Amino acid sequence: MLKLLDLSIFTLFILILLDSCTKDKVSEIPIPTVYEIQLPEGFPPLPLNNENPLTKEGIALGRRLFYDSILSRNYTMSCASCHNINFGFTDNNKIFSEGINGIPGVRNSMPLYNLAYYDAFFWDGRASSIEAQALQPVPAHNEMDLAWDIAQERIRQHPEYPRLFMQAFPMQIIDSMLITKAIAQFERTLISGNSKFDKVKRGEAFFTDDELEGYLLMNDFNGGDCLHCHPVESNALITTLNFRNNGLDAATTVDDFEDKGHGLVTGDPNDNGKFKVPSLRNVTLTAPYMHDGRFASLDEVLDFYSTGVKLSPTIDPKMEFAASGGVNLTATEKLQIKAFLATLTDSSFIQNPEFKNPF
Repeated sequence: MLKLLDLSIFTLFILILLDSCTKDKVSEIPIPTVYEIQLPEGFPPLPLNNENPLTKEGIALGRRLFYDSILSRNYTMSCASCHNINFGFTDNNKIFSEGINGIPGVRNSMPLYNLAYYDAFFWDGRASSIEAQALQPVPAHNEMDLAWDIAQERIRQHPEYPRLFMQAFPMQIIDSMLITKAIAQFERTLISGNSKFDKVKRGEAFFTDDELEGYLLMNDFNGGDCLHCHPVESNALITTLNFRNNGLDAATTVDDFEDKGHGLVTGDPNDNGKFKVPSLRNVTLTAPYMHDGRFASLDEVLDFYSTGVKLSPTIDPKMEFAASGGVNLTATEKLQIKAFLATLTDSSFIQNPEFKNPF
């Protein structure tokens, strides 16, 4: 009886010890700090993001990965190589970005801001989330050209990244999905909404006469007629976020487009020649313009919308002056619209230290 009692006491002691050790181990698991984006006045609430909630640790990790060349085959290229903060996270006036092999891409590098509101990415919309978008450049031969199995092994063997991943994503295995989750967290914080235009709307600044005339022309159905795709008054993002054919190329049939754009994704011929409507925020920083970078300047863009619009079967019906070649702006009206577009530049965005290279 005594031996049985001794055994019971010993067993109880072991259980208490194991329980204590387990609690110690649990207490050692870090808890990421929830991060809430402070939105500019007038911006709509952010869509729910339960799959990859923002944390301070995840954002810091994603920022580091965004600027780290470890994700390219020869350690010479990072996400920031084609998305330079000084140019609204585009590629420094390049028509097409070149990857590590010197091979150019097939479309112009898109700007990165206010992405948290988007539900489709790339000019053709082939990715449905930032995470899905971030998966593609790493293994692409004309971009970073690194297989994901090698990329994730590099991160696992790195002297610092495993600790940073443990802080941001406790007890999760480092793989391509986790790496892109971190990058996506950082990119979701890239909110731009503090331009002169925003300050005017908040009553903190005033337009010049030319800026005001340009603003009115943008919203005038008989003027610039820009509001259908770029609703500057009613939409803080200054884009409809959808896909449209704005009359860049003439086509007799839906199959005549050299780049079918959104139609390649949907398989619907009626989507051929349609591309994502970009935001006009920071537009003075993001030349060249259009999906193929065909226009080197805003002057060329305005010349196109004035007299260069071409007809095709899928042209957007809101291009109301397409049959006349465009809206036929005068030289003065073009200057006024350019003056307004300059008010959409957000200097505080491109100078934000939280968005810059952390190395």
